[in-house]
Amino acid sequence: MPPSRASTGSPALVPFPLIARRSSRRSGRARLFVAVNLPEAERSGIHRAVSPLRASDLPVRWVPANNLHVTLAFLGDVEEERIGRISEALLRVGREHAPFTLDLRGLGAFPNLRRPRVLWIGAEGGPALRAVQRGVAAALKPLGFAPDDRVFHPHVTVGRAQKHARPGDFGEFTALSETVTYQRRVGIHTVDLMRSQGGPDGVRYHVLAQCPLGGPE
Repeated sequence: MPPSRASTGSPALVPFPLIARRSSRRSGRARLFVAVNLPEAERSGIHRAVSPLRASDLPVRWVPANNLHVTLAFLGDVEEERIGRISEALLRVGREHAPFTLDLRGLGAFPNLRRPRVLWIGAEGGPALRAVQRGVAAALKPLGFAPDDRVFHPHVTVGRAQKHARPGDFGEFTALSETVTYQRRVGIHTVDLMRSQGGPDGVRYHVLAQCPLGGPE
């Protein structure tokens, strides 16, 4: 497990002042997104649940267990000196919203099961999750990040079709999808600013700031 991930369901907070000081000393850009991260047990559970799909010959790039999350906003490549202000905005969002529960269940795909490009486990948090997502979008807009105009469809991406994949390659996907019966409820206590970094072993995600829901003041 990457060292930037916590080993429990309630990871220790990354101190915001430390993030601000570090970012002020660096130059360059960082690929950022805002996420609801899942406890380690849930990431492992989802990874096991989709094992029948991974064992198939489907032309899919599977997401490692450590990278499973629910995306709230994708910020793209951002100047590193802006990380402090983004973190501060997200901390304010956290103070305005209470912790909530997330129901994880059901395998689906975008755009549909016959022509899957993105494979996912559904993540339903009701009005609370949607309010947090809207709060994140509103907090980031003054910083120059335009809200996504697409309908928010919360999900945990478990795989993406390979570039060379054709619709006919997924003939067995519908039957295989019926073997995935994962269903769990998990408490969510933070909204996290994440950094995506590519490397020889694939993409790794690092938590830059964890913003607790409901505090601290």
